[in-house]
Amino acid sequence: MAELNGLIMEQLSLFIAGITLVILILLIIVMVQGAKLRKMRRKYEVMMSGSGVDDLETLLIDLKVQMDAIEDEQQKNRSMMDALRGRMKGMKANIGMIRYNAFNERGGELSFSLALLDQESSGMVLTGIYNRDGSYVYAKPVESGTSSYLLSDEEKEAISLAQQQAQNGNATL
Repeated sequence: MAELNGLIMEQLSLFIAGITLVILILLIIVMVQGAKLRKMRRKYEVMMSGSGVDDLETLLIDLKVQMDAIEDEQQKNRSMMDALRGRMKGMKANIGMIRYNAFNERGGELSFSLALLDQESSGMVLTGIYNRDGSYVYAKPVESGTSSYLLSDEEKEAISLAQQQAQNGNATL
């Protein structure tokens, strides 16, 4: 044991010098980290000044609550838009009209055929026939571009014009 004590006593100065070096290195690291922390704290305080929030956690929680509210509102708007698109498909918005002289009499083209169709080419065709004795109006249902009633050439042309309008309208949507 005396030999071990003697060995430690001989190396004690080197051991103390090594520990002192390690302590100095650790002290330098602590000082560098302290400087970085102060710099980060200054940036944090600059960022938080004027925001009306005391800490970043409160700010992030408030932003999360606002984002949730925005997402809920956006989902509600999407649902409304989908419902409106569904309703619009059934609206009779595609119109085709032909004016003509039904009896080749003198006068103007006072007779007409008017097709009112939705996106699926369903709706009705309305025909007004005018002559000197009076005028008559006929309505015929249209399903998928055809009718269960006999259609005149003018009525078919009005349906065709309304279908062309539907195709042109779909290209812009």
